[in-house]
Amino acid sequence: MQDPPFDYLLYNTCGFIGDAKEESIQAVLDGVRAKGRGDVSNLVVFGCLSQRYEAQMPSLIPEVDAWYGARDLNPLLRYLGAPASKFTSRLQENPRGYAYLKISEGCDRRCSYCAIPFIRGAHRSVPMEDLEAEARQLVSEGVSELILIAQDTTFYGLDLYGRRTLASLLERLSAIDGVERLRIHYSYPTDFPDDVLEQMAHNPKVCKYLDIPLQHISDRVLDNMHRHIDSARTRALINKLREKVPGVVLRTTMIVGHPGEGVKEFAELMDFVREARFERLGAFAYSEEEGTWGAGHLKDDVPDEEKRRRLEELMSVQADISLNYNRSRVGSTVRVLVDDIVNGTLVCRSEGESPEVDGEILVSTTKADEAIIGSYIDVRITGADEYDLTAVQL
Repeated sequence: MQDPPFDYLLYNTCGFIGDAKEESIQAVLDGVRAKGRGDVSNLVVFGCLSQRYEAQMPSLIPEVDAWYGARDLNPLLRYLGAPASKFTSRLQENPRGYAYLKISEGCDRRCSYCAIPFIRGAHRSVPMEDLEAEARQLVSEGVSELILIAQDTTFYGLDLYGRRTLASLLERLSAIDGVERLRIHYSYPTDFPDDVLEQMAHNPKVCKYLDIPLQHISDRVLDNMHRHIDSARTRALINKLREKVPGVVLRTTMIVGHPGEGVKEFAELMDFVREARFERLGAFAYSEEEGTWGAGHLKDDVPDEEKRRRLEELMSVQADISLNYNRSRVGSTVRVLVDDIVNGTLVCRSEGESPEVDGEILVSTTKADEAIIGSYIDVRITGADEYDLTAVQL
């Protein structure tokens, strides 16, 4: 019998919300079928799903040879026969111009709907010197845009240095030759650090872009969510962001159908979205997650059909806001990073677009040379729809 072509098939899973869990399970079942065909010898699952359901999963899918949680990297390496180590380099799957830099793991917040704290554990910052080493390695491989991510980027440094040091990290990373852009994702709105705004306003390498999930505006819903912020302070924060960082692009997310969101509360949310006019906004319907405070104490009282209706209404309003914002950019000149070439079109982003979650700037060209990927060019915006822009190279 011919040996299988692969010794191991590994799945890194998500266990955050229902859709993600279902997608992870379906992927693992694909692996089970591959193992059944003899395509692989060993099937290994790790990540959040197996962390969250470590007691249940082995009996539910016995064909999996080994299960490891989200915090089990070294045990997984030992299983694979590899030495345990601290990685400062990695294989890049995304376009070579940008990379994600995870600055911390876990979360000390206790939002009532969120399972992350008991999946990922308490907040743990990565030391600055380790992040700097990883950033230098990425730059040596052609990366020029670093996207800082964590479950909560604003908490960075509190556990290591006794204070929040995200601004200091931005300053340190921006000093690295070859770093052109630093982008901040997943920032918590409560007690947002002012020194980070100073970096965004005055450090040319820090994008005037902030991903800051607000989730809602109704005081009743925010209280049910355990967000530790109210509508007045939320509005004050948005005003401060706009004032301190002129031209800032704000991305946020909202949850519709959370327990306590009646007709009045949803109307408050819609009015706020129309008022704040976020350049980027995503939303999802509330999904009750077992083990969370909300699942044990709040009744999931909005029918699924109504959640979907509210979601569609919210995103329809946001589509108009996004279209108007994009149209306001027509005629402007911007510097963009080339991420890809598709059918003779350069797929690009300015500092106002983050990969995968935002729209793109599409530039037609007759010089579709792959070498341009990862480079910066100047373009003039010529057209716009709700999500994407078209441009010509200057």
